[in-house]
Amino acid sequence: MNPPEKEYLSNKPHINSRVKRMISDHTFLYMIALFSLLLFAMIMVSLSMGYIAIPMEKIADILVNRLFGNMNTPTPTGETFTAVIFDVRLPRILTCAAVGAALSISGVLFQGILLNPLADPYTLGVSAGAAFGACIAILLNLGATFVSIPAFAFTGACATLFFVIFLSYSSSSKGSVSGLSSNNLILSGIIVAAILSAGISFLKFIANEQVSVIIFWLMGSFASKTWSNFMVICIFLVMGFIIAIYFARDLNLISLGDKAASSLGVDIKRVTLLLLVTGSMLAAICVSVSGIIGFVGLLVPHMVRFITGPDNRKLLPLSMIVGAFLLLFADTITRAVLPHEIPIGVLTALIGGPVFCWIFKRSRLT
Repeated sequence: MNPPEKEYLSNKPHINSRVKRMISDHTFLYMIALFSLLLFAMIMVSLSMGYIAIPMEKIADILVNRLFGNMNTPTPTGETFTAVIFDVRLPRILTCAAVGAALSISGVLFQGILLNPLADPYTLGVSAGAAFGACIAILLNLGATFVSIPAFAFTGACATLFFVIFLSYSSSSKGSVSGLSSNNLILSGIIVAAILSAGISFLKFIANEQVSVIIFWLMGSFASKTWSNFMVICIFLVMGFIIAIYFARDLNLISLGDKAASSLGVDIKRVTLLLLVTGSMLAAICVSVSGIIGFVGLLVPHMVRFITGPDNRKLLPLSMIVGAFLLLFADTITRAVLPHEIPIGVLTALIGGPVFCWIFKRSRLT
């Protein structure tokens, strides 16, 4: 480990000596393998649960036959199970896991760039921009046309991001080599999000009978997700993870301060802008597909940081797996455990809020 990275780890007061001993390479690989197995088990359990209960051995047989071919004539029951798995449940499950992974990566990037433990994928108003775009599409009845609600939501999120960057950029930002100080970004995001929230309220006021559709979309849901939704999320997730892990060491050095990172060879402006765009695009594509789902990008990095420490090279991949597992767990509860399905965004807020309060209180006491 390089001396600057040793200094980075030692300057984190909330990482105690017990956790520092747990961030060795061997322990990290064990944790990756453990949570990957837990995620696979969660996928299998979620496939078996629902209105039609499917035995686990049937799921294994169907998956093996689909992957390696089946020479036997399927029974009517087997055809029903196959249709339920591949046409209904598996696209939703994989889309949910991919969204959880993408939101977690985005949360790690925002907390590392903004140097703020309360930062999440929606700090810069990306979610508000996506929601505003989606509300316009719903209000204009464009959901069934070639101009879809996700397209409007993604466009609104992108426009919001670039406006926030334009609003916060200053060539004379104090203490910032890149011209983008974390305080300016956060304040600009709060201002823009407040304006867009007022715009959303106005759109709901004039929506009349469509207001229920807008409200339901804003609360987030994975109902009726298709393979195309999963493929879109998967493409952005792979690209975002590659970019994030490539610049993970630079993100570590940025946490030392702009001047220190710049003296160590980091192009602060380029790396900051690239990671800001990457994190925002991940959040934007998630919101455009599933609606607003809070607390995942905020909570998961905090939980994983207790295990890996602040090293982003280990924090990023493990957060991705843990985020996928936790969001899939929450979606399985809403879909197959509760008597009536509730929006996933409501459940994540109800669970994530108290958990984050406990983590915050624990970190203040240590």
